[in-house]
Amino acid sequence: MIRRTLVILSLVALASTTAFAAVDAVPTFSKDVLPILQTTCQDCHRPGGLNMGGMVAPMSLMTYQEVRPWAKSIARVVQSGEMPPWSAAKHQRGEFLDERYLEDTEVETLVAWARGGAALGDVADAPAPLDFASADGWHIGVPDLILKQPVEYCVADDVEDEYQYFKQTITAEQLPQDRWVKAVEFRPTGSFVHHIIARPVGGIAPGYQPKVYEPGRSVKLKAGTELTWQMHYHKEPGEGSRVCDTDTYVAIKFYEPGEIITHVMKGDGLGVRTIQIPPGDPNYAGTSEYTFEEDSYITAFNPHMHLRGKAAKAVAHFPDGREEVLLDVPDYDFDWQHSYRYREPVFAPKGTRVHLTLWWDNSADNPNNPDPSAGVTWGRPTTAEMGLGFMKFISAEPVHIVVGADEVPGATGGP
Repeated sequence: MIRRTLVILSLVALASTTAFAAVDAVPTFSKDVLPILQTTCQDCHRPGGLNMGGMVAPMSLMTYQEVRPWAKSIARVVQSGEMPPWSAAKHQRGEFLDERYLEDTEVETLVAWARGGAALGDVADAPAPLDFASADGWHIGVPDLILKQPVEYCVADDVEDEYQYFKQTITAEQLPQDRWVKAVEFRPTGSFVHHIIARPVGGIAPGYQPKVYEPGRSVKLKAGTELTWQMHYHKEPGEGSRVCDTDTYVAIKFYEPGEIITHVMKGDGLGVRTIQIPPGDPNYAGTSEYTFEEDSYITAFNPHMHLRGKAAKAVAHFPDGREEVLLDVPDYDFDWQHSYRYREPVFAPKGTRVHLTLWWDNSADNPNNPDPSAGVTWGRPTTAEMGLGFMKFISAEPVHIVVGADEVPGATGGP
C-alpha cells in the first residue's frame, strides 16, 4: 500500500512538472514576440512608419495593447508568407541588404503565442523600445531639397488606369550648382499613385524603399535640370471613386563638400519587349540579355511586371564558363516590388552576359488576372503587361571625386 501510494505521488509530481514545463514553453509577448516584431516589423508598423512606394502599414505593432487584437491575423499572414513581404528565393537568404523574412523558428513562436492565448508575460523580460530617428518625418533624414509634383491632378470616377506627364525645371534657388545625390525618398499622396518615374532623380513602385546609396556611390544632379514626372494612377473605377494627387513629393539628400565619390552608378533595364501571351497560358516566358563591355560590379536587381507577373530569374554567364544565379524570384508579387541590393557586389568581368527570364500566368488560376480569356501584349496600363529587369552596376575601376573640388581619376580598389 505504501509503495502504491509513493508511485501515485510520483506520477502526480511528474504530471505537475510536465504541466508547468508546458506553461513555461508557451511564448509570451514580452520575452518572445516583441523582439521579433522589433527586428522585422516595426520599421513599417508604427506611427509614421516607412512608406514603401505608397504601401503604408495599416496598424502599429509597437505595444502589447496594439498587437494583441491582431494576434490571430499575425499568425495567419506569417504562416502563409504574406508577411513580411519579400520575394527572393529562400536559398538566397543573406545575399541582400534589408532582407525581410522570418526564420522558421520565429514563425513557430508567433503562431504558438497566438494559439496559446497571446499572453503579455513579465514586462521585465521585454527589450527596450526602439528609437526610430524619424517618427513622422523623412526616413532619409533632413532633406537638402524637396520637390513637389508640379500639377495637382484629379483622376475621374470612370478612370481605372491613367498616365500623366508633368515637367518641372529645378530652379537656381533650389539647386544653385551640380550636386552628388546621397539618398532619394518619394512620398506619394496615396496608394492610387501606383508608380512614379521622376527622370533623372529616380522613381518608386509599390514595395520600394527610399533609395540610399552605399557610401561613395552616387549620381550627379545637375543645376537647371528639367524633371519629367511620369505619374501612373490606378484605382477601382466607379461613382465616388474620384481621387486627387495634391501632395506627392520627392526629397533628396546630397553628399557634403569634402566627402569622396568612388563610383558613379550605372544601369540597364533589361527589357522583354516582345510580349504575346496567349489566352489562358499559365507559364509564358520571355528573355533578355545584357553583355558587360568593361569590368564591373553588379550592385542591385529589380524585376518589374504587372498583374500576370509570375516569376523572375537572372543568371550571370562569365567568360570562364561559370554561371551564377543573381536573382531568383519564384513567386513575383505585383503589390510588393523590391530592389534587391547585394551585400557584396557581384564582379562581372568584361564579356559577362546577364540572362534574364521572366514568366507570366495568364490563366484563371491567377487570382490577380483581369481577364484570362484575353491575349496580352506590352502596354503601360496595369491590365496590360511589362517585362523589365532593372540592373544597377558600377565600373570596377574607381574614381576619386572630392565633392566640391576638382574630379581626379582613381587608380586602385574595388567597391
